[in-house]
Amino acid sequence: MLTDRGRWILALGGGIYLTAWAFGSEALYPVALGLVLAVLAAALWVRLLQRPMTLRRRLDRGDRLAGDDVPVQLELDAEGLVPSGTLVLRERIARLGERETPLVRRHGRLRGRYVLRRVPRGRYAIEASEIVIEDPFGLERVEVELPSQSSILVYPRLVDVDRLFSESGARTPEGRRLLMRRPSGFDLHSVREYEQGESLRRVHWPSTAKRGQLMVKELEDSPRDETAVLLDADAATVVGEAPESSFELAVRAAGSILKSHASRGRRAALIVNGARPVYQRVHTFDGDWHRALEVLAGVEPDGRSPVVNVLADEAGPASRAVELTVVTSALSARLVERLVHRALAHHGASLVYVEAASFARAAAEQLPVDAGAQILRLHRAGVPVIVLRRGDDLAARLGAEEMRAVG
Repeated sequence: MLTDRGRWILALGGGIYLTAWAFGSEALYPVALGLVLAVLAAALWVRLLQRPMTLRRRLDRGDRLAGDDVPVQLELDAEGLVPSGTLVLRERIARLGERETPLVRRHGRLRGRYVLRRVPRGRYAIEASEIVIEDPFGLERVEVELPSQSSILVYPRLVDVDRLFSESGARTPEGRRLLMRRPSGFDLHSVREYEQGESLRRVHWPSTAKRGQLMVKELEDSPRDETAVLLDADAATVVGEAPESSFELAVRAAGSILKSHASRGRRAALIVNGARPVYQRVHTFDGDWHRALEVLAGVEPDGRSPVVNVLADEAGPASRAVELTVVTSALSARLVERLVHRALAHHGASLVYVEAASFARAAAEQLPVDAGAQILRLHRAGVPVIVLRRGDDLAARLGAEEMRAVG
């Protein structure tokens, strides 16, 4: 494909040729032919360099945390010899825009390097990637499309917490300490006809009444997660712009709590109330934890339903967990009712409330929240509550033992 400069040179050569023919100036013919041949030579040069290519991106070892600079190393393998400086990599990275990187031959390979400055948490897909081949004079250009299925993950900046606020001794309204249940149980698998000698305690009365004969419950052993962290990704509750938003603080809090459990060998799970609900078990602090960290890196506030709907599913992983921590910036009466119900049933429950008003008071005023009264109700029911605000020391707050008032 001719560049703008190539078109002008070709047009100039043609114009000079016509002028030489019109005025009979033989001296202009070589000039005209030279310009046209230069364009043709550039086109031939570029097409000779067009060949199969393979690009490799390499990121520095270690986790890339929110706010860090992310250096990206590039290596291009091409068949045959390619002169240095004739190739440029053009990329379009989601939410980070386009960039062009010249590839220079070093140590026998075509290499390039660029740095993404202060990148927020997120999953940044390489949406498009192509090699631009251009002749030294910029007359002809060819674009070779490359596969672009990779992405760059930037993880949330988590904190280490030795002892969580929820472990400081949650109690019932009568002052008794809540006891932990066994991380296992039995779920209803199916129903079948009653057999002589079976205990009547296994009778499934709704099916019995419907069929007019005794039906018993067929149970199966079902392991439960010891603790679950439920992250609210409802888009309607987010205040502020990333990286300074209520949701970013909620992600850091949920990840730090999950990390605290996983690092101590506790069976845990991450649940995300998003447009596509996520459930990731963390039973080991290597593979499982890394997969959960990837979920936290890429999660977006795209949910379309309140977080209480997750708790309404009695058979769901959040309801089945022995202990549950909800991280949200929307404290509704229905959610409080569910958490109080868990506490009264001697099921562990705690709440991390991210105060949206601390990020943008004008926007937060549109959210229907009476947080103070709801938190007081949770406190009276023995549900541990912590309130996070913009600028808080996250490690200190997650390890605090007292409830922080909203005001």
